[in-house]
Amino acid sequence: MSKKVSSPAGKIDIGISEENRRAIGEGLSRLLADTYTLYLKTHNFHWNVTGPMFNTLHLMFEQQYNELALGVDAIAERIRALGFPAPGSYRQFADLTCIEEETGVPSAEEMIAQLVRDQEAVVRTARSIFPLADEAHDEPTADLLTQRMQIHEKTAWMLRSLLG
Repeated sequence: MSKKVSSPAGKIDIGISEENRRAIGEGLSRLLADTYTLYLKTHNFHWNVTGPMFNTLHLMFEQQYNELALGVDAIAERIRALGFPAPGSYRQFADLTCIEEETGVPSAEEMIAQLVRDQEAVVRTARSIFPLADEAHDEPTADLLTQRMQIHEKTAWMLRSLLG
């Protein structure tokens, strides 16, 4: 009869050291903050866009913030799977993000330009975490990062196309 080996309750043993899980979790926390801040900004622009492209942008921004909402959930759940709490307050996000808030109501063209820059900033954050995940053989995080980069790069391209 074989002896069943079990780990103590709460101990995570997924083949990634705690040090690597922590470093990846910290990177993902920055990605979560960037993604959530971009979600909030995109939602703001959805509400406040005006001008001849109103309908197009209103609907496009809605699609984008809905996708971002799914993204924040996937990122937060990966942080939790690695064994760490996901940041979840405005204060934490403000400390962790590289995305600048917009408190005014810029023109539609400026909204688009800001969102292009911000989508690309999220890609850079995701890309900065990739070496950590790769080195730790953390394929689930690498897969998540790849998916997020593809989405943000495509969204940046589509927005940039509106600028001519």
